[in-house]
Amino acid sequence: MALRFIILGCGWVGEAFAKEMQKRGYQVYATTTQEHKCQRLNDVGIHAFVMDFDNLTSVDGLPQSFDFVLTSVPAVRSLESSTVKRRFEGVQLFLESIAFTKHIFLSSIGIYPDLSGVFTEEVELSETSNLLIAEHLLLINNRTTVYRLGGLFGKNRIFAKYFQNKICTTGNQKANFIHLLDVIELLYLGFTTGLKEQLYNIVCLEHPSKRDVIIASAQKYGLDLPLAFEDFGDFQKIISGEKITQELQYTYSYANPILF
Repeated sequence: MALRFIILGCGWVGEAFAKEMQKRGYQVYATTTQEHKCQRLNDVGIHAFVMDFDNLTSVDGLPQSFDFVLTSVPAVRSLESSTVKRRFEGVQLFLESIAFTKHIFLSSIGIYPDLSGVFTEEVELSETSNLLIAEHLLLINNRTTVYRLGGLFGKNRIFAKYFQNKICTTGNQKANFIHLLDVIELLYLGFTTGLKEQLYNIVCLEHPSKRDVIIASAQKYGLDLPLAFEDFGDFQKIISGEKITQELQYTYSYANPILF
């Protein structure tokens, strides 16, 4: 029998991952809060269900065992912390209702403060955030690994597109980005190999300025440049993604955001 994935909160990354795992011969299940998305996923052979973890009451209709669980349910910064706590208690309740081998939660490097310095997974975070609440709730389970993703690009997400004919105020800051194709491969390896830790930054090893990334992607895709670069808040934050690449001996498809 083919190994079985379930993706909780099947968003942009989750859907791309689901389709790739389906191509590789896995059975893929997914949850979404949207009826139309549920239908679209079912139409391409992904077993989709509508599920709202903010108000989870039952998990009827789903199999009771999976090999791998990917959670990409968002811990949105603008939400009340009580809402985020209830949402991820719902995720935890679901995990407790099924049998599974490994679980990966997609968090974000937005969990780190906007300060100059190099941030590794070992940095102690002093300020409680919605992301930290979500991580703490899910890390109670020792089969959980957290991936803190850098800024996500690939497919139709092109950095320069968001600055066309606008003023860019962050050009001097360092790019802490990751390409979708590398996320998918690192997820696959995270599930199918034995990771040693519970927390990893998923970020390119090279950190050019955002200005250089904008200029390179505008040239590559024929997009307009910003009207001007007027830099404010020029802190130099670098998120280290070395731990997982060293552990897995992984070579990025896109090692530098300038290549996106």
